[in-house]
Amino acid sequence: MGDITQALRSAQSGLLANQTALNIVSQNVANVNTPGYSRKIIQQQSVVLAGQGAGVSIADFTRVVDSGLLKSIRQELGELNNVSVQEGYFQRLQETFGTPGDNTSISHILEEFKEAAELLAVSPDRILEQSELVRQAQAAVEKLAAMSRTIQDLRLQADQQIAAVVSEMNQLTADIDQLNDDIIRFGSTGNDTTDLEDQRDNKIDRLSELVDIRFFSRNDGDVVVFTSSGLTLVDTIPPTITHESAAAMSSTSTVASGQIDGIYVGERLAINDLTTQARGGQLAGLLEMRDDVLPNLQSQLDELAAQLRDQINLVHNRGTPYPGHQELTGQRIFALPQEQTISLSGTDDVAIVLMDADGAQTISIRLSEILSGTGNGQTFGDGTDDSGGITITEMAARLEDFFQLNGAPSASVTLNDQSQLSINLNNTALGFGFRDETGSADGSDFEDASIQFDKDGDGTVDETISGFSSFFGLNNLFVDGLAENIYDSNVLSSSFVSTSAVLSFRDANTPDTGSGPEYLGQVVIPAGATLQQIADLINNGGTDTSGMFYPVGAPVAGTSFPAVENITASVIPDGSGFRLRIAHDDGRSFTITHSASPGGAPATAGTTLLSELGMKEADVRVSSAISVREDIISAPSLVSSGRLEFDSTKGQAGEYLTSPGSNGVAQELSAMLSNSNSFAVSGGLPSLNVSFSEYASSIIARSSSLADTNDRQISSQRTLTESLQFKSDSIRGVNLDEELADLIVFEQAFSAAARVISVIQEMIDRLEQAVA
Repeated sequence: MGDITQALRSAQSGLLANQTALNIVSQNVANVNTPGYSRKIIQQQSVVLAGQGAGVSIADFTRVVDSGLLKSIRQELGELNNVSVQEGYFQRLQETFGTPGDNTSISHILEEFKEAAELLAVSPDRILEQSELVRQAQAAVEKLAAMSRTIQDLRLQADQQIAAVVSEMNQLTADIDQLNDDIIRFGSTGNDTTDLEDQRDNKIDRLSELVDIRFFSRNDGDVVVFTSSGLTLVDTIPPTITHESAAAMSSTSTVASGQIDGIYVGERLAINDLTTQARGGQLAGLLEMRDDVLPNLQSQLDELAAQLRDQINLVHNRGTPYPGHQELTGQRIFALPQEQTISLSGTDDVAIVLMDADGAQTISIRLSEILSGTGNGQTFGDGTDDSGGITITEMAARLEDFFQLNGAPSASVTLNDQSQLSINLNNTALGFGFRDETGSADGSDFEDASIQFDKDGDGTVDETISGFSSFFGLNNLFVDGLAENIYDSNVLSSSFVSTSAVLSFRDANTPDTGSGPEYLGQVVIPAGATLQQIADLINNGGTDTSGMFYPVGAPVAGTSFPAVENITASVIPDGSGFRLRIAHDDGRSFTITHSASPGGAPATAGTTLLSELGMKEADVRVSSAISVREDIISAPSLVSSGRLEFDSTKGQAGEYLTSPGSNGVAQELSAMLSNSNSFAVSGGLPSLNVSFSEYASSIIARSSSLADTNDRQISSQRTLTESLQFKSDSIRGVNLDEELADLIVFEQAFSAAARVISVIQEMIDRLEQAVA
């Protein structure tokens, strides 16, 4: 009886094993078209009890998967999504930037601006040509603003998409962690976990599309997932990934300055920030677009806009509209006008002329006389000789005295609430104008005067600017309304190191109240400091290791100094290099100058660091802020097509005048727009000496090249990924012919086991009958 019972149990095990096998086959057939499903196989083994065969059992449930190929696919999926996520952004850029030949492209618009200047030079007194110049100037700045808006809109879109990716990553890592737990739990009891493993693989596949990942499996079936840079995403307890999307984006928004949030895996520490560590997947592609491609294009646009503004304004400030200016407001903002001074360089001088309604001189004076305090038998301001340097406030007072004493008693020359020089004759019968000259005699040759500017009033010239009117920005054609609250260096290499210097920072809240100037801070920069070290010293303070400046007045090596108040410095990537950016936290205009070491100091501070850095008021934001001056838009006749001329036959020794047919400035505008100009390294474009339209074409060509490269990369990467995916599917996918063959085998085995049970049952029945 024992042998019969054992035979029954063996047949029963065969029945159950083949029933399970048939269930696996049915699962395979049912999921033949299910994406990510891998073919399942059961491994059977014989059961031996006390050295005797006891039937069959299921040894294991396995999947047909090539693990090495799966790793390769995930890496290539990351690369494919890295480039494909950028496709829509490049398409949007192409729609906005166009091609150089498009009528709406910035290069074409600048060509039309040049042609308008050429026509104005031919007919400077015609309102049609004046209006056309203004119209084309407006078209140029509006196009620049539209391009800049598109760039910043796309950066914001990329940042919002990054936030969505981060949210999905958190969900995927939580799901993978839960599946890990389920696989370990069910696997430890011998249950089939292959379907759970398929689900986990699908989650990991999707995660690999979002970020570059690496992974390995433990013996218990657990899978650990981490980024290629080593940040753990899934282990015992998956860390939460955080990123706060920006509410708005501007050209000054950067991760380095803290205006864009990082992507932190776990604690919000710099070492856990994925922003600079992501190397693949959608996350890397979006970060590259937000922090590299789009900011570089913005930098190129700002360089174009800034050069257009500066060069056109330099020329336009040489001119005077017929029959003269009634009122002008400068664009330069003075942080400390009661201390900042200007002076003339060498023999340069400026004629300041009042004219009647016909453009004829009524009286003139030299700027050198204004600086000396006397001229034409009159005294101006406090009457002291300030030829070595006159403060901006005293300069305004003396100009006002000159106008009021010579026919415009209601004239005002003041610094407005933004600390800009504002001139208003308040007399419609008179006009005024300026003419820079090479000497102090009336009628000297025209040449832009060199204006020496002491930015901090310490008696040292910090900057030299060409043109008196241009220095103040009085007769600018283009304005931007930007405060001098951000300074940028040139694009520098990562290997840049500094010379020694003491940098001093001041704004309107640090005036000299009689006991000496106050400072937002004074920072000691040692020789050999990197850009980041300079930024850290400004932000955090440091130690005057060599004794160049601290303690103030009696330096001692090793003295510490504090951070600069209300100032933030950061290192901003730009193309293949970096810029040092220094910004005022409150948006105020401020100054950066060198300070000298006191006598007897253990070490002497250098005075060339700012020039080595190329530190100047930042061009960032210009393309989005530049516009044509409002009064010129309202009255195109204010366009300065000619300059003040000198007629030696008039009066006793010659007089100045302006006429409606004067076209000297219009010719110079045309030449400026036609000839080559120097453009600095920006956004990956090298230093170029080309025309404005040619530089604009370079920007468009750069954008088109990036878009074409992206298309090629997508095509190449998609072909490779699909090839690997096809190979993987041919291995892990369900083959219906094989499954039908297995179905027949398992069906026959099941039937045979059932027949054995039936025969044994009959034997038992007969045995019971015989016994009865």
